[in-house]
Amino acid sequence: MSAPLRILHHRASDISVKQKLGPYEIESLISPSDEAAGTVYRVRIEPHQKTSVSYHKIAEEFYYVLSGSGAAILNGEPYALAEGDFLRLPPGTTHGFITQEEALVMLDIHTPGSRPDHDVYFVGEAPDGFTVK
Repeated sequence: MSAPLRILHHRASDISVKQKLGPYEIESLISPSDEAAGTVYRVRIEPHQKTSVSYHKIAEEFYYVLSGSGAAILNGEPYALAEGDFLRLPPGTTHGFITQEEALVMLDIHTPGSRPDHDVYFVGEAPDGFTVK
């Protein structure tokens, strides 16, 4: 029998572990030990960056732009992004991001969960920090 899920409250002022993965800085808001139906990250991409193109075979992914602007390249098509924008990416959707003058900060949710070492695939070479299995 698995342990019951516990309520999580992650305050903005809490000290958290941020992980640098290529041009991404990700902060996992649900630890692997608390993961159940999904994963949630705060993602930051600094100005003047272009990320590698990736996709998920299993996870559906949701992005919500918290601040900044840029572009998402989804299945090869550009989508301008600004604060308050929302993206839903079905499994298999190739995606990458381009920033210009300002950083892009997004809430990133996967269901079922996806981590840098699980259900992340790259069209080209994987950026530093990702473990492709």
